[in-house]
Amino acid sequence: MMLSVVKKVQPMCSMENLVVAPAIQCLVFFLIFTSAQYARSLPQFDDNKHLGVASCASSVCHGKGKRADDENVWLNEYRIWSMEDRHSRAYQTLTSNLSKRIARNLGLENAQTAKICLDCHADNIARDKRGPKFRINDGVGCESCHGGAQLWIESHTEDDATHADNLAKGMYPTEDGVARAKLCLSCHYGTKDKLTTHKIMGAGHPRLSFELETFTANQPAHYAVDDDYRERKGEFSGFTMWLVGQLESTKSSLSLMQSYLLDSKELVPELYFYDCHACHHPMSDMYWAPTSARVGMPPGVIRLNDATFLMLIETTRVLAAKNSEQLKSALIKLHRASVISRAALKQALANMTSVVNQIEPVLLNASYTVAQVKQVRARLLKQAAAGEFRDFSAAEQAFLAIESITIALQQSADLQKLLDSLYATLEDQDRFNPQRFSKVAQQVRSAFN
Repeated sequence: MMLSVVKKVQPMCSMENLVVAPAIQCLVFFLIFTSAQYARSLPQFDDNKHLGVASCASSVCHGKGKRADDENVWLNEYRIWSMEDRHSRAYQTLTSNLSKRIARNLGLENAQTAKICLDCHADNIARDKRGPKFRINDGVGCESCHGGAQLWIESHTEDDATHADNLAKGMYPTEDGVARAKLCLSCHYGTKDKLTTHKIMGAGHPRLSFELETFTANQPAHYAVDDDYRERKGEFSGFTMWLVGQLESTKSSLSLMQSYLLDSKELVPELYFYDCHACHHPMSDMYWAPTSARVGMPPGVIRLNDATFLMLIETTRVLAAKNSEQLKSALIKLHRASVISRAALKQALANMTSVVNQIEPVLLNASYTVAQVKQVRARLLKQAAAGEFRDFSAAEQAFLAIESITIALQQSADLQKLLDSLYATLEDQDRFNPQRFSKVAQQVRSAFN
């Protein structure tokens, strides 16, 4: 399981703003690109050629031995990626004994050549889009995230080059939270073209676990969000990034349910979208109990993974109260429909999608005070203590949210031991006990303000 309570993130706002008079708001602002920009292809499906990591790695480019202090970029990004970033080892993972076993179980000749593996463990751009220095075994390299460099590799170093120029030539806008979420989720959750299905997990692939802000913060940094960066690219961080990640995860889930649960003709539904631990637990564990989001759901049924939905519901309780009951009602209907028929599920999915689409601009086009952000955390802790996050995946997302908000508020140093105690209930997903999680959440709740 990939969880961490040690993160380095840019603060949501300055410490000065955290202690000023209540009438002065510390704003968390969102940068919204146009829908046309969001419609651009992900780097894997670029029109531009990918020139390969070696094209960026020389000592006069991004391969310097140490950080350059007199430039607006560090220029040692290649060294950070190659030595510290697990993305650089993504392809090598396919050579492991576990990967070989998974490939055999799936009837694949070789994990290192199978498209289903390369799509996320490498920069698997089309062959006619690979430059002379491109190597598939470089793993998830520069252009996997920043886009094919064919048109901007030379011009982006010119004195008068702007970030807008680079974007116009095909650079992917990773600095924008929504665009970053779409990119990261394409592998860490899935798309209609690539998904770590239940079959793949049954063959031995680990369960996917993702939360945008945590994964962003745990990435070895290869840039600094300083004044120059903000002027050129703006800023997404802390609570902002967490909220965007929850929205995009929810939207991805709803879209893929349509593709894999409704459009599929398979007799057995794609179990990827259901809560793993609803089935994968010892028969002696009697942890099932109804929650407010699953009113009317009987025991013994497979249930949809609603972790990100629950995070959004509790967030809207604070930030968009008029929409909160509508969202929760849509989730209850979705759960009920999932055990009735495809027709019922189709209608419930459409309803849930419509509600989320209505809420998205309300959340993204607003600014939030520190007090509101604290209220979101308090709400999550209240629900955790009340036993509303009984499934491991929901408890996991709740912890990551509480941790991210605490660090964004620059309170983690004082509250680290409490965060550690809550994390300890999640260290082993096979031994997760919802009652223990709720009890510790109550203890944590009483210490937070």
